[in-house]
Order: sequence, then structure tokens, then C-alpha cells
Amino acid sequence: MVQGEHFPQSSAPLSTLRNGTRPVVIAGPCSAESRDQVMDTARLLHAQPGVSFLRAGLWKPRTRPNSFEGRGTEALPWLMEAQRETGLRAMTEVATPEHVEAVLEAGLNAMWIGARTTVSPFAVQALADALKGVDALVLVKNPMHGDVKLWMGAIERLHSSVQGEVGALHRGFSSYGSHEFRNAPMWEIPIALRAEMPEVPLLCDPSHIAGRPDLIQDVAQRAMNLGMEGLMLESHVDPSCALSDADQQITPAQLHQLLATLEVPTSGVEGSQDRDALEGLRLQIDSVDEQLMRLLSRRMELAKDIGVLKHKNRWSLLSVARWRDIIASRTTWGSELGLSPEFLEKILGSVHEESIRVQGDEANERRANKDQGDA
Repeated sequence: MVQGEHFPQSSAPLSTLRNGTRPVVIAGPCSAESRDQVMDTARLLHAQPGVSFLRAGLWKPRTRPNSFEGRGTEALPWLMEAQRETGLRAMTEVATPEHVEAVLEAGLNAMWIGARTTVSPFAVQALADALKGVDALVLVKNPMHGDVKLWMGAIERLHSSVQGEVGALHRGFSSYGSHEFRNAPMWEIPIALRAEMPEVPLLCDPSHIAGRPDLIQDVAQRAMNLGMEGLMLESHVDPSCALSDADQQITPAQLHQLLATLEVPTSGVEGSQDRDALEGLRLQIDSVDEQLMRLLSRRMELAKDIGVLKHKNRWSLLSVARWRDIIASRTTWGSELGLSPEFLEKILGSVHEESIRVQGDEANERRANKDQGDA
């Protein structure tokens, strides 16, 4: 791993940087609040190597009314001035064809699609139509809920229209209740996207996932460990005075410190001895996975037998008391073996859901066979 190494500044496409030893870094304030704020932030970000893009929101789709919703087209000249002076490539969020028209007219050719827009195929298609044939860089944030197919569809719509590069941006997912993160990382979703679209550059937005500065480093490191190509980080000259997302922004100095301490794994395994060790461990995983499949198959066979008994006696398929007992006992067993409660909850929930489905299918099949016999 490389640690403490300076990042190369570049305006090259993401695809040409993704195989390097350092990630692409996009940084800047949540919102462009004033010319001085934009210029001061850009200069401080540019003062040390590492950042390639300057980000700032112009149109802010706020959850509640009467909040700061951005300076709009008034701020476009500020971004372009910062780009000319520092060499950082400016980018902003677009949510409507009118936004696209305004940024292109100003000369800005890098942008991202926000999570609130990605949820609507109609809105994404309108943006794709506005960008048809345009040589631009477009990043697509994940939708607010964990739907990888919807995310993929948005990327495909943009990719079919844009002449430039289209990438994915993981910013976490909204979830009900109180949680450690502002937006749940749900790392399995970007991993699934990478498996389905390996050619699409995948970046992470630790600021929106974390929601607070003390968690940003860990989220950024996790993204690097998963092989993501870049980071988008919110940075403000004075976060305490920020007009939006003040709680999750860091200063340019803090951002440079984060980048300096970030460890980036290499893409390959050096040395034949290490390769042999890796292959040996993978073979062991294959063997364990095969055993898991057999055990899961056996469990579902037992679920079918339970379904027969429940159908015969007209018992409900769902027993809340039994489910609570399973959760409590299995979580205890798993925790004693070093498995996290969050992981156990996902696994047990999926297994239980499949068991109920299998029981229901078995009951339906027997009911259908009985009806045929009666006929």
C-alpha cells in the first residue's frame, strides 16, 4: 500500500486515472455561496497536490422549504473563474434540462446527477436528451433507496447519449430511524454495480455517507479498500458558516491531511508466493461456499416439510414468537463466533424470507394437487 504520497493533479478523464496508485479527488463546498468563498476554497484546495476537480452546488434541492437553495446561474462565473485560475476542473449538480443548458453555455463540461433525480427515469431521460452528443463528464449518484437496477438504468440512459465519460457516484442510501451514518453505506449495492458494470468508473462520496467529519476518513478508506476510483469530498473554508451541510464539511487543510494518510491498495498481488497463498485461500473459500449451499438446500427441504405440516393443520405460515427466538438465539451464536449483528440480521432475514416462500409454495402445490384429485 502507498501511504502519504502526493496525488497527481490532472484534468484527464477518469478512465485514464483509474489504474493509477492514487484516486481521483473531487472537492469543494456543498454550495457556491459567494465569489470569495468559491475562490478562497479553490485556491486552498489547489495549494497542495491531490485534488483534480472543484465541486460546488448551484441549485440545491432541499428537503424542506425556506432553506438555502443555492445561487443558481449567478454562481456559474465564479466556478469558471476558479477553474481558469487554479486549473481545477469545475463541476456542479444538474437536475433539469435548463440546468444543463446553463452550465454548457457557461463553458462547464463536468457535472453530476443527484440522488433525488436518479430515482426518476423520466427526469434522467430528460437530462440524457439535453446532453445528447455533448462531450462532457457526467457522474450519476445512486438513487436514495437501495435499488441497483434503477442506478444502472440511469447510467445506461446517460451513457447512450453523452459523448464523454459517465461514471457512478456512491453517496449512501436513505434509511428510516437513527443510524451512525447520515446515509447508510450499504456497500453491497456499489459492489453489485461494479460486478454488473465493471467498465464504469465508480467513485464514493464519503461526506454524504458520513454526515459528520469524524467518520469521513473511515468511509473514504473503506471505498479505497473496495477498489473505487475516486472520492468526492465536501470542503469549505469555514464549515461553521456554511449555508448548507455545515455538519459534514471539512476545511481544505483537513482534506489534505485526510488524503495524505489514506492508504490505497495496489490492484495486483506481488510475488509468486503471495499469488499461491491467495489462490490457496480462495480454494478454501470455494469449499466453504459449497458446504454453505448444501446446508442452505437442506434447510429449505426442512422448510418444505414444515409447510406440509402447517398446511395439513391450517396453521399460519408466520410464527412471530418462533422468528423472535431465531433472531435472538442465532445472533448470540453468531456473535460468539465473531460475526457482526448487522451481518447476521441481513443473513437471517433473507433465509427466513426464503423459508416462508418455500413453505407457501409447498402448501399451494399440495392444495392444487388436492383440487385436481377432487375433480
